Amino acid sequence: MPESHHLKQGTRAYTQATLALFCAGFATFALLYCVQPLLPLLAEEFAVSAATSSLALSLTTMSLALCLLVSGALAESWGRKPVMLGALGIASVLGIACAFVTSWDLLLLFRALLGLALSGLPALAMAYVGEEFDPQALPAAMGLYIGGTALGGLLGRLLAGLLSDLGGWHWALGGIGVLGVLALISFAWLLPPSRHFHAQPLSVRGLLNNFAMHLQNRDLRCLFSLAFLLMGGFVALFNYVAFRLAAAPFNLSSTVIGMLFTVYLMGILSAGWAGRLVPRFGARQVLQSGIGIMLVGVLLCASTHLFAVVIGLGLFTLGFFAAHAVASGQVGQRANGAKAQASALYLCAYYLGSSVVGYAAGYVWQHFGWLPLLGVLACLFIVAAWRARRL
Repeated sequence: MPESHHLKQGTRAYTQATLALFCAGFATFALLYCVQPLLPLLAEEFAVSAATSSLALSLTTMSLALCLLVSGALAESWGRKPVMLGALGIASVLGIACAFVTSWDLLLLFRALLGLALSGLPALAMAYVGEEFDPQALPAAMGLYIGGTALGGLLGRLLAGLLSDLGGWHWALGGIGVLGVLALISFAWLLPPSRHFHAQPLSVRGLLNNFAMHLQNRDLRCLFSLAFLLMGGFVALFNYVAFRLAAAPFNLSSTVIGMLFTVYLMGILSAGWAGRLVPRFGARQVLQSGIGIMLVGVLLCASTHLFAVVIGLGLFTLGFFAAHAVASGQVGQRANGAKAQASALYLCAYYLGSSVVGYAAGYVWQHFGWLPLLGVLACLFIVAAWRARRL
């Protein structure tokens, strides 16, 4: 296919595609993480522990991670846009359904199914960017998609906290589900159809060979490990900072805790900014700088002064989205074909980190407290910085 058929910056198709992907990233993170500021309320409502309450998020990301491998493989045969539309539509309906449950087990079931539905979206969005955008525009486009995930994470948490104080957690989850429907309509209208997708015959052997090819790629293995470590630590901190801020000496309400997630605005800025720095400084240097900023944020979160904690959360978020934007953009560039499956492996590691580390950190929080939890997270990020040297 001629180079001129790729989406170039400055064209109407480029603008529509980036806005559509922004909506997709927004809806994915809003639906996934709207429960995070509600965890203390859910723990009280259903009489479960802090670690158990985190299953409302961990089970969602776990089912998403495991099903990504299947949906990413199927998308090599079924196409990009139809699968993404179906995934977002089902996830939005399940998000609304969560607002009407009356038992903890049913809420966990719906949240797990929501993760399964969303598995058809993130890897395909990353593969679409890698295939359809002009190579020179790719880092900026990926940065805008990651920025959409940051905004979704921000508004999902902020609105969930606000709605929960107004009408309870039922209103919070239902409101986010409605936002997902609005994002679905915008996505369907704006996203141009794929021009560079070439369907592969559905073959189990071929799919397994593609996975094996990606896992033999040293650079991709490094990126997968970074996804696990960085996302795991990121979710763990934001899972339990809500409990930390709801207790003494802070004693903040759900609305105020939700408002603290406005630090996600730093992620929207840093994702695009980091993508533009890669051609100048290289992926490894930008990645390590992002991880270094995350470590500074962790250190500030140890303070007992709210202002220092807020600054720490802001730096932590800035560093994470910068590192994630660079790492996710590198997957498409370093994969030798079957880009949706490469993206699926990256995101599988990403969401597995969210599930495993996010849940395990609850044990550290319950039995040892806030400072030991921050120490564990700092160790994870030091390992991640060391792994980034391999690129």
